[in-house]
Amino acid sequence: MGTAGKVIKCKAAVLWDQKKPFSIEEIEVAPPKTKEVRIKILATGICRTDDHVIKGKMVSKFPVIVGHEATGIVESIGEGVTTVKPGDKVIPLFLPQCRECNACCNPDGNLCIRSDITGRGVLADGTTRFTCKGKPVYHFMNTSTFTEYTVVDESSVAKIDDTAPPEKVCLIGCGFSTGYGAAVKTGKVKPGSTCVVFGLGGVGLSVIMGCKSAGASRIIGIDLNKDKFEKAMTVGATECISPKDSTKPISEVLSEMTGNNVGYTFEVIGRLDTMIDALASCHMNYGTSVVVGAPPSAKMLTYDPMLLFTGRTWKGCVFGGLKSRDDVPKLVTEFLAKKFDLDQLITHVLPFKQINEGFELLNSGQSIRTVLTF
Repeated sequence: MGTAGKVIKCKAAVLWDQKKPFSIEEIEVAPPKTKEVRIKILATGICRTDDHVIKGKMVSKFPVIVGHEATGIVESIGEGVTTVKPGDKVIPLFLPQCRECNACCNPDGNLCIRSDITGRGVLADGTTRFTCKGKPVYHFMNTSTFTEYTVVDESSVAKIDDTAPPEKVCLIGCGFSTGYGAAVKTGKVKPGSTCVVFGLGGVGLSVIMGCKSAGASRIIGIDLNKDKFEKAMTVGATECISPKDSTKPISEVLSEMTGNNVGYTFEVIGRLDTMIDALASCHMNYGTSVVVGAPPSAKMLTYDPMLLFTGRTWKGCVFGGLKSRDDVPKLVTEFLAKKFDLDQLITHVLPFKQINEGFELLNSGQSIRTVLTF
């Protein structure tokens, strides 16, 4: 493209500080350096993790461009990039895959050493590619997708099928993959099993879709908000219950409902009390409980070790345990083959300039996923 090697001026949603609305600003995006890729963003989803930065629940430097669930087109590449080329349709990856560190080389690992979960806010060389009003603007989780153009390291980008609709497959960059992978990759749900999903937001619904794909015969959705039950049933839940409907602990309710046969539980809320409830709700000897929801930072968990001593397995996962560069293109191909339906997760599509309205929909509970288009 004619912009290769040049600074690009474009619009971006900048967060100047915590608890402030996004400000649509003109920013400068520098050309990609060695092993970097500059991407023109086509569509980006609004995820709860982005909101954690606004509310101060997640560490970040300011000013920052957040956003991490997107589809785009490669505009230009830096020296040494071999896996993508200008014009390729891609998904930026908040969880990189360098293919060299211990986690990448282990078949069961995926938490690449290049992940930025501590809020460094810079690329591999320690600097940022964004400036606004003469000031550096920080990156977010290797991606920064709330902008018309972004720059990522090559290890944080996956080439996908050119025919994939960007406003749908952007969800594979985070929300869908995190839930779906938790069931099929981390939980390893077996056919005919009984699964319980705590929390019926977008990621929880994706867990249900994963359990269904894995052949679970019974999938029970749990949420305090009964308005979410209809959508959960649509995507594959066989029944839904609210903990408020019984005075008994939810683990006892589930044991009675299933004849003490819950094989898998998934906590997709990020609350300490429901993590323990989910653990207690799977079978005491052969059950597996997976922590999917991001836990609150600087909080400690206290639980009865007898819950584990009897044989339960307690696991956590980031990005559903998936290897990002390997698995994201496969999921896009499976979507195109109609193995699962992402339309069921998208409730709103808005132009990028209405980003603040999109976050209002998230915080009011009106949206499952809002997608912003450019």
